[in-house]
Amino acid sequence: MSADERITDTTAKMHKAVEHLRDEFAALRTGRANPAVVEKIRVEYFGSEVPLQQLASFSVPEPRVLVVSPFDKSATKAIEKAIQASDLGVNPGNDGNVIRLVFPELTQERRKEFVKVAKAKAEDARVGVRNVRRSVRQELEGLKKDGEISDDEVARIEKELDKTTQAVISEIDKVLESKEKELLDV
Repeated sequence: MSADERITDTTAKMHKAVEHLRDEFAALRTGRANPAVVEKIRVEYFGSEVPLQQLASFSVPEPRVLVVSPFDKSATKAIEKAIQASDLGVNPGNDGNVIRLVFPELTQERRKEFVKVAKAKAEDARVGVRNVRRSVRQELEGLKKDGEISDDEVARIEKELDKTTQAVISEIDKVLESKEKELLDV
């Protein structure tokens, strides 16, 4: 693998950490209805665990109301049960055809708890990025030891690696800042 390919591959791995963080943040409740909060809930459906997004469609008719419309009406009870078992803190209302979730306003204390969770998830993403950097550095040291790559090339790649790492961590910080603002916005 050439140096440029290695850098491109490493950058892609680091950006996956950012995308994963965005997915994690989408599932953090902010007081507004958001389908991402319930999409990944596992529902017992004909003997197997299935993500809710495969069993229903979602709509947001009002800012704090999420409507879950099951594709198969026989799955409505199972979906309702799975939502109740989740830690969302909402009680589903079932009219036989659709399930309505009314999200209560978050208290300031609960918002601060969610900010702490967001900060922990952001730190996990930063650690993931640093782990990618460390594994590439170890790989480079091995190549240098085997004589497959020169000291100058290692130094150039490490400089590019550090620059990429800082850019990705900065992006993680921006995503966190945006989520914090969203969580604390009343």
